[in-house]
Amino acid sequence: MIYLDSNATTPVDPEVSDAVFASLRRDLGNPSSSHLAGQKARETIENARREVADFLGCGSEEICFTSGGTEANNLALIGSALSRGKGHIITSVIEHPSVYNTCRHLESLGFEVTYTPVDRDGIVSVEGIERAVREDTFLVSVMHANNETGVLQPVEEIAAVMKSKGIAFHVDAAQSVGKMQCSLTDAAIDLMTIVAHKFYGPKGVGALYIRSGSLLKPLLFGGGHEKGLRPGTENVAGIVGLGKACQIAKRDIRLRVSHTLRLRELLFESLKALVPDIRLNGHKSRRLPNTLNVEIPGVASHLLAERLSQDVAISTGAACHSGERTPSPILLAMGLSGEEALSSIRLSVGKDNTEDEIRGAASVIGAAVTALRQSGS
Repeated sequence: MIYLDSNATTPVDPEVSDAVFASLRRDLGNPSSSHLAGQKARETIENARREVADFLGCGSEEICFTSGGTEANNLALIGSALSRGKGHIITSVIEHPSVYNTCRHLESLGFEVTYTPVDRDGIVSVEGIERAVREDTFLVSVMHANNETGVLQPVEEIAAVMKSKGIAFHVDAAQSVGKMQCSLTDAAIDLMTIVAHKFYGPKGVGALYIRSGSLLKPLLFGGGHEKGLRPGTENVAGIVGLGKACQIAKRDIRLRVSHTLRLRELLFESLKALVPDIRLNGHKSRRLPNTLNVEIPGVASHLLAERLSQDVAISTGAACHSGERTPSPILLAMGLSGEEALSSIRLSVGKDNTEDEIRGAASVIGAAVTALRQSGS
């Protein structure tokens, strides 16, 4: 199989898996224990925390380890809300469900939320967000890169506006960290979510960057782990994997960006040669270097995915409920019709893909499109 679904998850880098297995063998102690084995496990966690912070350009004391992106996003939003008790939040209509549905939950608790629109390219308006600010606005949450289209949001500009207004700003960077240059050094971001398995680390571990002085209350209650914000015995080996993934990304990020960008463009050009009426969804250049979301008119994306399932791993944004296909709300928010959205697929390349694989995948996809069109599917 040619794997073109790196935005869903990436394979674990061999250097990462080696580090994880070494930790599983070595770090037998509970990091909260005072004996030598516990102290060594604690040291392992703190070394990984420094690796994450070094990659992001922040202080190690500002990194809180979580079970992944969903927990980190929930901690950022609900933790901020609980620390205030009431007020107004601003987000966008294209957020990941772990942000969007969390905001819906907060509405049920009495908080007010504004969902700002995006343009045809899938980009939120900085001015639109600024206009939505109210006296009681305490948090803005906007993703860095959209998981379906790869479109990059103007988070640095939004951060600057929010800083001037004294409003906390959260960025869900699950899709961008490790795929492109990301640094907190010069950005006025207060909270940022990162996820290990999106950039060649293990599943089940992530982190929330929390700028010093940010107001958060915990979602879980127990011991005093992670400064009391995330109780529970730490996933030491997973944390080691996240730290190692950050270390590798810092070393290889420029090569990773240039390689995936080249493959993405090769894939699009190869597909256009075989399917001339293919259409790009999202901004032409302002997107992740690895992500290609395209509409193939007249072809149902779920049927294409089924036909390709043994040969090429792709993703569709459609959801299936009781046999009914629901088009991607992201694509609908960008102005696509239901039919256009249901004919769209996401292709996301990775650092280990090759040019031969990309050409081979384009050939297989092109043949599948031709077969589906001939069959009238």
